[in-house]
Amino acid sequence: MALMPKRVKHRKSQRGRIKGEATRGHHVVFGDFGLQSTEGGWVSAATIEAGRIAAQQYLRTEGRLYIRVFPHRSVTSIPLETRMGKGKGEPEYWAATVKPGTVLYEIGGVTEEAARICFARLAHKMPVRVRMIRRRVV
Repeated sequence: MALMPKRVKHRKSQRGRIKGEATRGHHVVFGDFGLQSTEGGWVSAATIEAGRIAAQQYLRTEGRLYIRVFPHRSVTSIPLETRMGKGKGEPEYWAATVKPGTVLYEIGGVTEEAARICFARLAHKMPVRVRMIRRRVV
């Protein structure tokens, strides 16, 4: 089941523009390794779910996967071969707005090599360019 909000104030959102880099959610907090975006874009709920399934299949029972993004934005579209006018289309799917630097997924309790392989599987599914980062030791 794809992620989506339970309730929203406004059913349809405007496209907007992704400016600047992430100032929140750009450090590894829960796990030991993270998958960080290096470019901005929208990640659909179906893509987030596909990434979760791919990671869980690789990890099996060892380690823990954390999803750090949630699809709050509704993306609308009008049917094909529809004439101009007649208003904005209906919500098609839900997407998470991702800025450069946002951590998408985190993994804890596995070796660095296992995390690297798991994130490589995830990176193939992502519509944005990503890289693996490590938790900072303070």
